[in-house]
Amino acid sequence: MGSLSPTRTIRLWGPRSLGVALGVFMTIGFALQLWGGPFQKRLPEVQLQFRQPWTPSPDPMLQSCPPRQHLVFLKTHKSGSSSVLNLLHRYGDQHGLRFALPTRYQFGYPRLFQASRVKGYQPEDGGTQPPFHILCHHMRFNLKEVLRVMPSDSFFFSIVRDPAALARSAFSYYKSTSSAFRKAPSLAAFLANPRTFYRPGARGDHYARNLLWFDFGLPFPPESKITKGNPYAAQDPSSLQLRVLPSRGGPRAHTLDPNILVHPATPGAPGHSQMASTASLDPGSSSFIQWSLDWLDSVFDLVMVAEYFDESLVLLADALCWGLDDVVGFMHNAQARGQPGLSDGAGGLTAEDRQLNARARAWNNLDWALYVHFNHSLWARIKQYGQSRLQNAVAELRARRDALAEHCLVGGEAVDPKYITDRKFRPFQFGSGKVLGYVLRSNLSLRDREECERLATPELQYKDKLDAKQFPPPASVPLKVSRLISP
Repeated sequence: MGSLSPTRTIRLWGPRSLGVALGVFMTIGFALQLWGGPFQKRLPEVQLQFRQPWTPSPDPMLQSCPPRQHLVFLKTHKSGSSSVLNLLHRYGDQHGLRFALPTRYQFGYPRLFQASRVKGYQPEDGGTQPPFHILCHHMRFNLKEVLRVMPSDSFFFSIVRDPAALARSAFSYYKSTSSAFRKAPSLAAFLANPRTFYRPGARGDHYARNLLWFDFGLPFPPESKITKGNPYAAQDPSSLQLRVLPSRGGPRAHTLDPNILVHPATPGAPGHSQMASTASLDPGSSSFIQWSLDWLDSVFDLVMVAEYFDESLVLLADALCWGLDDVVGFMHNAQARGQPGLSDGAGGLTAEDRQLNARARAWNNLDWALYVHFNHSLWARIKQYGQSRLQNAVAELRARRDALAEHCLVGGEAVDPKYITDRKFRPFQFGSGKVLGYVLRSNLSLRDREECERLATPELQYKDKLDAKQFPPPASVPLKVSRLISP
């Protein structure tokens, strides 16, 4: 039978049927009015915290899968990782998760991570120790030791940054720490002839070359082979398309077995019999670099890219089965001084900037290989996710961030630390550039202020807060606020 017209449908119903239907609708409407009070009381419990002036559309990231809560984040240096750390702090804090915390603020960095450095870790407790959910503070990655602390089904992720941008930030931040940077009058002078200043193994000089590779805990080729015979030491590395490395680009589909996947070592090193399959690889060769990248692919479920930070956050939320509100947040540990020449995008770069970028990438050739590899894998993942879908989610994420900033912050943005009088919001100052922070509005409700404080709290103070919550002091000892040295 064909479709019925509205007129024909009314006729088929008839007066008696219409009367019955009208009575049913009136009964339902009356019942809803009676129940309206209880429904209205429940609604605020499920709405987002910032109802005014922030009225977001339904979360496009909500999914039916259970959220992942066993997480290992390798916090790399000067790559936007402090902003990721804040969202992990907030998520774990709000969900009552247990952090694997360092005794101070780092896990013995720059030494390789050791499980014994985790506060409260007791390997001989007979299985009575509560499990850790999140490991996320600065370390030099060491998989075998990480798996002593974290479940093998943990979600492993990290973040990388263009070595040209990273070099500028690291030179400013670590000039007093790295002997190579300290001797150089400028980054341009350093990159023009880096071997004049750089000495392998000198104190702090891991900040001056291939810092990402170092943080990932990968073995280094001998200095004599770090550029010779290596196609990743690009002569003109200004285009990512020149050397895109193959990558699976998808999530790891299995749990990690600590008896199989060990921390990589330079081929032939004693005590690493599992690495016999790589013994034929020349540590300075492209095949060795590719093997190192393939090993990272087998361990890390996702590697974010700082230059596509918001896109990476959307993919992270999708992989973890989290909502956008779980990954929206403010930038942390950002330096006040703008720095030119951070990318080779269209417009604005001088020939000097382009030359500086090329020299930074060539000097940090292993980091460049990492960056190109994970840039490629990120875009493979974006293609799988759907670019149009991603653009919509990124727009929603940014709208929510802007609304939060307007609602929470004086001026709606980060400010110079001299304007931050409350020590618990004042970021630790280090290096030659000022690290920006946040001042909260004074007219926030108690509930909104709690959430705004989570968003604005710097990483060191938040770590202190989690430490006090997870390891409360004895009742007789008064709780002290963070004893950070005032800059």
